[in-house]
Amino acid sequence: MAKIISVHPENPQSRRIEEIRSALATGAVMLYPTDTVYAIGCDLNVKSAVEKVRQIKQLANDKPLTFLCPSLSNVTTYAFVSDTAYRIMKRLIPGTYTFLLPATKLVPKLVQSPKRKTTGIRVPNHVVCLALLEALGNPIISTSAHLPPDEVDDGKFQINSELRLSRVELFDRLDKFVDVIVDTGGDPTYEVSTIVDLTGDEPLITRRGLGWETVAAWV
Repeated sequence: MAKIISVHPENPQSRRIEEIRSALATGAVMLYPTDTVYAIGCDLNVKSAVEKVRQIKQLANDKPLTFLCPSLSNVTTYAFVSDTAYRIMKRLIPGTYTFLLPATKLVPKLVQSPKRKTTGIRVPNHVVCLALLEALGNPIISTSAHLPPDEVDDGKFQINSELRLSRVELFDRLDKFVDVIVDTGGDPTYEVSTIVDLTGDEPLITRRGLGWETVAAWV
């Protein structure tokens, strides 16, 4: 059963942020709000927690995971950012954009795309996410939780892509799969981030999500 920790959405209480940080540092998986959807996440550098996230979402090891960074300068620690990519990202972050970039050696293999050696990174425009990133000192895995799991007879998970749940319903569905639930009092949204592939010579929008029109206008 997960522990629900209530956090003020605009002025996160330092004591509660520290409680979440401590849990993440010791391998906890959390359900938490972002500036797009509610997400399932953990400390990027805790392998057992990343493996648990993959299990919850039924992700094969060749499916990369996105993670959050607190700033553009921090992104350059985990990805190779060309001059063109840097200029594009500087205009868009923080915000509702996931950038596909070549990964550095600091990105665990369990997180990146094994064939392309790429990774997905976001800098969220969300007070609580940024507070958690600052407190933890490591990036945080962020994979959408708006496709909640249902148990089936064989004990595996089945994803229902048509389900739209309230905050309470979402918490109830994922309660037994995560260790911590971060509650800021708002209901989940179901609008995903826009994915921009910056691994080639030209930027490419590979998923239209929040804010995609802004990118389309000048890439």
